Amino acid sequence: MEPPNLYPVKLYVYDLSKGLARRLSPIMLGKQLEGIWHTSIVVHKDEFFFGSGGISSCPPGGTLLGPPDSVVDVGSTEVTEEIFLEYLSSLGESLFRGEAYNLFEHNCNTFSNEVAQFLTGRKIPSYITDLPSEVLSTTVSPQQMFSSRTLCSPFCPYVAQALEEPCRPSSRQYTPKGHNTPIAISPPPSPCH
Repeated sequence: MEPPNLYPVKLYVYDLSKGLARRLSPIMLGKQLEGIWHTSIVVHKDEFFFGSGGISSCPPGGTLLGPPDSVVDVGSTEVTEEIFLEYLSSLGESLFRGEAYNLFEHNCNTFSNEVAQFLTGRKIPSYITDLPSEVLSTTVSPQQMFSSRTLCSPFCPYVAQALEEPCRPSSRQYTPKGHNTPIAISPPPSPCH
């Protein structure tokens, strides 16, 4: 019997604040944050992520964020591309529909964690998944953070751009076998407006 094919699974980690969170969070939130994390899963030669437009894909490093700030080796999977795309289609029709997106409770990191566990049985690092609860535990409410020009302005150019246009024009939609609807992307609203 032939050994199964193994496919590498990577977690791409981006700091949406481009280093500003590390410098400004003690002043703005009264707590040190290392970054505002956006993550995606890279497997089968594509990068997959979730936002208010649903599940999206592009070539690795093909988002407007450019190359990731770090890459975490999550492990390997025996899950074929065909089975994986069917799984994503199922997620896109249930748990990870665009309208289910919530910046603090059901976001790109929730998606990356779910997919990493499906593919490898491993979770993504807790410093990423714990970030929303860290922010919510500060004295500044999320509404103040994203509605106040004073608090939002240092982060808005990066966060808004990343959330509104996650992929460069080279991003693509795909329709898994047996499905009529492509997994599509549409620009999410900016949290800073």
